[in-house]
Amino acid sequence: MSEACAGGGGAIHGRGHRDVPHFVVGCEDDEQHMGQMEGGMKNKVFSVEGEMEDEDDESPSERQIVVGICSMMKKSKSKPMTQILERLCKFDYIDVVIFPEEVILDEPVENWPLCDCLISFHSKGFPLDKAVEYAKLRNPLLINDLNMQYFIQDRREVYRILQEEGIDLPRYAVLNRDPNNPEECNLVEGEDHVEVNGEVFPKPFVEKPVCAEDHNVYIYYPTSAGGGSQRLFRKIGSRSSVYSPESSVRKTGSYIYEEFMPTDGTDVKVYTVGPDYAHAEARKSPALDGKVERDSEGKEIRYPVMLTAMEKLVARKVCLAFKQTVCGFDLLRANGHSFVCDVNGFSFVKNSMKYYDDCAKVLGNMVMRELAPQFHIPWSIPMEAEDIPIVPTTSGTMMELRCVIAIIRHGDRTPKQKMKMEVRHPLFFELFEKYGGYKSGKLKLKKPKQLQEVLDIARLLLVELGQHNDCEIEEKKSKLEQLKTVLEMYGHFSGINRKVQLTYLPNGQLKASSEEEDSQKEGPSLLLVLKWGGELTPAGRVQAEELGRAFRCMYPGGQGDYAGFPGCGLLRLHSTYRHDLKIYASDEGRVQMTAAAFAKGLLALEGELTPILVQMVKSANMNGLLDSDSDSLTDCQQKVKARLHEIMQKNQSFTQEDYQKLAPTGSPSLVNSMDLIENPVKTCDKVHALIQSLTSQIRKRLEDPKSADLQLYHSETLELMLQRWSKLERDFRMKSGRYDISKIPDIYDCIKYDTQHNASLGLEDTLELFRLSRALADIVIPQEYGISKAEKLDIAQAYCVPLLKKIQLDLQRTHEDEAVNKLHPLYSRGVMSPGRHVRTRLYFTSESHVHSLLSIFRYGGLLDEEKDQQWKQAMDYLSAVTELNYMTQIVIMLYEDNNKDPSSEERFHVELHFSPGVKGCEDEENVPLGFGFRPASSENQDKQPNQGSLEDLSQDQPDQAIPISEPITIQRRCPMIRNRKTGSMEVLSETSPTQSTKGSSSYRLFPSRQSPEVKPASGLGGHLLPELFSMPAVKRFSVSFARHPTNGFEGCSMVPSIYPLETLHNSLSLKQVDEFLNSVCESSTETHAKTMKALSGLFDSQSQSSLYSPQQPLSSSGSETSLRPPSRPLWYGSVPSSAVSSAGPSSPTTESPSLHFSFTE
Repeated sequence: MSEACAGGGGAIHGRGHRDVPHFVVGCEDDEQHMGQMEGGMKNKVFSVEGEMEDEDDESPSERQIVVGICSMMKKSKSKPMTQILERLCKFDYIDVVIFPEEVILDEPVENWPLCDCLISFHSKGFPLDKAVEYAKLRNPLLINDLNMQYFIQDRREVYRILQEEGIDLPRYAVLNRDPNNPEECNLVEGEDHVEVNGEVFPKPFVEKPVCAEDHNVYIYYPTSAGGGSQRLFRKIGSRSSVYSPESSVRKTGSYIYEEFMPTDGTDVKVYTVGPDYAHAEARKSPALDGKVERDSEGKEIRYPVMLTAMEKLVARKVCLAFKQTVCGFDLLRANGHSFVCDVNGFSFVKNSMKYYDDCAKVLGNMVMRELAPQFHIPWSIPMEAEDIPIVPTTSGTMMELRCVIAIIRHGDRTPKQKMKMEVRHPLFFELFEKYGGYKSGKLKLKKPKQLQEVLDIARLLLVELGQHNDCEIEEKKSKLEQLKTVLEMYGHFSGINRKVQLTYLPNGQLKASSEEEDSQKEGPSLLLVLKWGGELTPAGRVQAEELGRAFRCMYPGGQGDYAGFPGCGLLRLHSTYRHDLKIYASDEGRVQMTAAAFAKGLLALEGELTPILVQMVKSANMNGLLDSDSDSLTDCQQKVKARLHEIMQKNQSFTQEDYQKLAPTGSPSLVNSMDLIENPVKTCDKVHALIQSLTSQIRKRLEDPKSADLQLYHSETLELMLQRWSKLERDFRMKSGRYDISKIPDIYDCIKYDTQHNASLGLEDTLELFRLSRALADIVIPQEYGISKAEKLDIAQAYCVPLLKKIQLDLQRTHEDEAVNKLHPLYSRGVMSPGRHVRTRLYFTSESHVHSLLSIFRYGGLLDEEKDQQWKQAMDYLSAVTELNYMTQIVIMLYEDNNKDPSSEERFHVELHFSPGVKGCEDEENVPLGFGFRPASSENQDKQPNQGSLEDLSQDQPDQAIPISEPITIQRRCPMIRNRKTGSMEVLSETSPTQSTKGSSSYRLFPSRQSPEVKPASGLGGHLLPELFSMPAVKRFSVSFARHPTNGFEGCSMVPSIYPLETLHNSLSLKQVDEFLNSVCESSTETHAKTMKALSGLFDSQSQSSLYSPQQPLSSSGSETSLRPPSRPLWYGSVPSSAVSSAGPSSPTTESPSLHFSFTE
């Protein structure tokens, strides 16, 4: 990098003495003969006596090149510096002199030691001015330019230089607060954005002090993700940041504001040594949860990473632009681009022997190349062979996990509620117009500011109503009061739990619902629908986090201890960039929070969910991928609902014909529910009577002064509980006396919630209500997704085609891993096969998508039950499952057999797994049994696992033969027992005594969780053994409960455990699955056009369109025709191989229509 260095040369100062140690600490008066430094040799950093004898045979004409180290002692004596200087001294002609700190601080530069080459850099307390003066005086070769180091201390200058060099950096603006000219400071702060000098930065954005020495960088989160800020600081012990509820920006000091870059939770630190050498390592981003990961020696855990060609170019530019040969800087990898966000100047990699060798070699060669000629030292640059990356192959017939796709329903939530009212007040029309409601005739208000406006109108109207009862205000008082109560409910708005929808009705209300009088008014009106509730409960968070933890164990390489917990294989994969993880969630708050909690468990994070949500969860709401617009039901669904209502309105016992009509698939779960109900109307009568009894019990409680201000689960009050039940009571039985069947799911939802969370109230008959409403719901809910197979398929396609296409891409792209971030093979000791990748795609969504997806696998013709015994059993198991509860999972795993021909069908192998989610209240007796997770595979017969690892099997089922194929770990403990802190909660569990006596034992979440020592080679093979099915089914469940704090009064709530994954099929080929997905997507012709539109939307909005997207022009035209450019698929080039998915910034909300994403070849 000589051309960029000041000073060509370092004059010869006439000290032709060779008999000096190679490595000395300079003494004050270096002008004296250097031989007198023997006294100073006691301070030598390394003794080099051995080398001194053989120096006598050098010819006196050659003189040593002296490299001076001028920095604060803390830096010059640091371990990396010591290691590198020790290696630098191995060059025959190089001597190193370290300038003592007291000399640097107290002596004039004339008295500083002499040198030919100077390594000098600024750190806290270093007199940079003196160093500059010394360099002028002696004119040594400078390894790191000194004047540029003034710029590096100011972030504004760093950004200016980066910009001039054309290096990508986040969009930013500078806010200078100068007391002398205050008019320069131009900051407007909004609730979810700031405006700096006219530039708008929506949250999340980053606020950095302009002084580079100040590490107090803050990140501000949007209210939709929970608001607040993350405060980063210099590492203190095990923390590098802390979450704070403070949402407003700092009001003193000058700052740079920049958009937040959604990385995948890792930062890349790059260390250059000259323009042609860069070492990079990844570490966990401090913004994620602020906990520093440390290894057994207490060092921060980092992993070497491969830089892409573009990133190497960036490293070169940074090194040359700042004229710092040895230079560290930070890269953010986001949206398929790399952005530089910080340049630190002189810094070394800590504890990497390979780096120490390389660094000393590069520096020594650089010094010799520059100075050898004028010292007449014979020197030629050694030619080095390029390092060949070593990629170990996997041996044996082990198959390698390549891809995991999971579709997961959200966790336990509060009951969803809604209220409708017709409004005609001018203020509502003004609001409707203000937010552009007339464009589509519909308007959704979710932002805190908008909800505040609705609340203001409601309060205003109520005040007017109170003053005079004239008919100017047609809005109903009771409705306005409810609107006001709900909007005031939590004392603050965070856009996650409430929304108001307004729909324009040109001729007033169309049909009167049960609660409206039939007063038809002329003229247009607005239908206001208020929705609230449906948010993730603390129990739901625990479920999601536990499941995330359990999921780790599906990944290979769980051996070895990663800071003391299981599943380290995955964590290691992740932080080494060989785990390509994307988490998508629909835009409902509960789904997003479930995804964040799951990520927290999966990646062993700590602390608040907001930072995790913003960094890790992408919002996939742009094209119906995970969201269904419930208002736009398909024709087929309308017809099905009508037929369902008709059958359920009959006041007589179900006839054989009804069974035919309602359960043409003969599904046992349906038949059982119908048997239980007998006469649908009578059952509805019972349910209605039970609800009446419930509401009157709650009213009695309310009159009792003792329980008036009772706090229920999740800060609900008795008032609110009464409101939700009395509304159901009114709506369920219509004016005509018939029942509104569509309310059944809501009734079941409410009673399920109350039996689980508010059982402590001791209300009577709740279990009977639970039993009956569940039987009704078991008929109504699944059948709303179609009654006959054809209907089920039709409706499922309407929901799922975009998601199916996405799954198909995820599976196909696994063998096109060119552009994914790779791990550096030479440095990665102890990391198996560094070139390989596991791709994980997690899709969090709601019930409708899970039902639809399952319908497609069941009825879409993937396999023929007649011919495939395993599939038939899987189908029988599925039809016995009554409910797809919270945290239902559908998991697809793709394996690669490296010994098979790459083009053969046997190369890729697919497995399909399923779990019905959370255990219900009293399911235990009649739960259908599957056949375990990943049942036996052939190699395993002879390799019986070491028995010691299974906790004594015999004590449980003395007389039952248990096939120990892959150990289904039967443990006395449940997943939750590991008495680990979950966040800050103790998680305990006890096996319910009633069950243990029946000989069932408590299983782990995933029965295949082995202790780390027993990782049988099997499991990756996967040939099914027919005799497995003749074995007696092992009973395997026990409810485990976790105590965790809630903000209600009961102190502990039951968190039911989750059913383990059951394998539906484990020997599909990728070709089979691919063809199946193709046929399903093709056959849905009427949904095809819709999908093409959605998918082209998917490419158009390369960024999962979001609030958090850098504003750049869209350079790939993503219309239908360019879905695949002719030459190469869209996802080649510098985009990570998951182009569509990686493109999107993680984001809980979609606001900005100005999407960006540019593809570069």
